[in-house]
Amino acid sequence: AFSDLDHEITLSENIFYALDGQDATQAGFQPGESVRVRDLVYGVMLPSGAECCLALADEVSGSEEAFVEKMNQRSAGLGMTNTHFVNCNGLDTEGHLTTARDIALMSRELITKYPQIEDYSTIWMENITHTTAKGSSEFGLSNTNKLIRQYEYATGLKTGSTSGAKFCLSATARKDGVNMIAVVMAEPDSKTRIKDAIAMLNYGFGKCSIYQDEKALEKIVYAEVKHGMQEKAKGETLEGFRYVDTSGSDLSAVEKEVQIQKQTAPVKKGDQIGEVIYRLNEKTIGSVPVYATEGVGELTFGGAFLKILEEMMV
Repeated sequence: AFSDLDHEITLSENIFYALDGQDATQAGFQPGESVRVRDLVYGVMLPSGAECCLALADEVSGSEEAFVEKMNQRSAGLGMTNTHFVNCNGLDTEGHLTTARDIALMSRELITKYPQIEDYSTIWMENITHTTAKGSSEFGLSNTNKLIRQYEYATGLKTGSTSGAKFCLSATARKDGVNMIAVVMAEPDSKTRIKDAIAMLNYGFGKCSIYQDEKALEKIVYAEVKHGMQEKAKGETLEGFRYVDTSGSDLSAVEKEVQIQKQTAPVKKGDQIGEVIYRLNEKTIGSVPVYATEGVGELTFGGAFLKILEEMMV
């Protein structure tokens, strides 16, 4: 919604009226203060500032209600079948529900589609400058996600705690190219949620390993072409191959085979002419298509005549 993270949003009095009397954590911004979008995101990600959530929701959709409607539409699209949002900041209220699985789905979407969130979720402390009618002053925001300090592979992501939900955490980490998500909810205290999240992440990293082949083809391949102006069509792959193993297999045993099919003219550029097949212990684990990099036209009578003349002249 914001291409300019330095865009400023003025925090209205209504935001603070809405939070009055609620057990809401705030980042410390003041009514009437103009705050950069990036600082509001820091306010959301580090101390779970409820006023920052409301300010961003108002700016994006005009009201919290309209923004929450978008939240529910988006969550449904992600397959979060047991989630229903009533507010934008996660405070306890009737009908505001989710599950660990759904939070994991949402977290996966966030870190894959917007990897720059890591610039915020991995920060331990950030200094923010207040600019109000009383002048400018600096204050610090600290991350409630202690995993950042206690787990060397941690990349985020977000804590949450209310009297109803207790202590929750969507924990993300990266090790040896593997990104892992562990979600814990309704923990009795913040120390337990960190301990349990670390145990889950360690279990995941112990079970998962990645096979990656950046270049499926090491050399140019050709497909034979019948009735074509040329006898062969050059082929290439447009992508590499990744496979996540959760069984503890020896991934050095992965074998690959290039299979190219004979073609009949005409062959268009971009037509699939074969595939690279990957196998582990004789079981196919995936494949990458091979596409023609050039077209081969159908051999006409005139073309055949010219071809014969060329061969005679050689």
